[in-house]
Amino acid sequence: MTTAAILRRLEAYYDAVPRSAARAEDFGPLTLFIAEGRAGHPYYARPALDRPGPVEAADVERVRARQRQLGLPESFEWVAETAPTLRSAVEGSGLAVQQHPLMVLDEPAPPARTEAGVRILDPEDPLLPQALAAAHLAFGTPGTGIGPVGPAQLDAQARELAEAGWVRRTAGRMRAGLTVVAAAVTDGTVLGSGQHQPVGPVSEIVGVGTLPSARRRGLAAAVTAELVHDARTRRGVTTVFLTAADDDIARGYARLGFRRVGTALIAGPPE
Repeated sequence: MTTAAILRRLEAYYDAVPRSAARAEDFGPLTLFIAEGRAGHPYYARPALDRPGPVEAADVERVRARQRQLGLPESFEWVAETAPTLRSAVEGSGLAVQQHPLMVLDEPAPPARTEAGVRILDPEDPLLPQALAAAHLAFGTPGTGIGPVGPAQLDAQARELAEAGWVRRTAGRMRAGLTVVAAAVTDGTVLGSGQHQPVGPVSEIVGVGTLPSARRRGLAAAVTAELVHDARTRRGVTTVFLTAADDDIARGYARLGFRRVGTALIAGPPE
């Protein structure tokens, strides 16, 4: 499949995924996704799948006004190669843009060896709260360096996510086949986790993270490999992709068989 064909397939996926948990509002060449319910991802605006065309700063301002009205983050996500006019429009409205490597799997490499057992979780698995908590703690301390945050903080974070509805919402998505969760477990404690979200023949790997105290043991690679295996052998997925945080992380995914096909852009108010 050519890169252009892959990007078209990803555009259809990007439009489909939020619709399972959000409603869509049209703003000319842009679509704003608005989450249903209190718990869950607040979503974002992105180029309209069925209304391609140039985007101007005025289009972005209309969406931002609606986001402010609803109390939502003023957030936009898109692929640079498929919406080349959006970046200048977004920056013209005063938002800051971050860019990340967009990668698609070719042939998976053998997973790295690790001392942890890695498995796909069921919605009723008692380790699901820990798995979600591990990812939150990992992304709360970005980077690849070993840090102090570890199992001691896990249960408190898990309780917080359960009280906020994240565990219940994720379990519901798992039962519906919308989300698959994998966890790396040692002695009954989750040290790392990740998810993939299948829609037809495409799935995105998201939220792969390792507790900072357990980094550099190959856990993220093992979790990713398990998610790839599940997507390809159990879900009928033929296109597996992900967005890496930065070039250093992308090099790690390249060793697992992923290659860069584009640039994912995320915009929000300047810090």
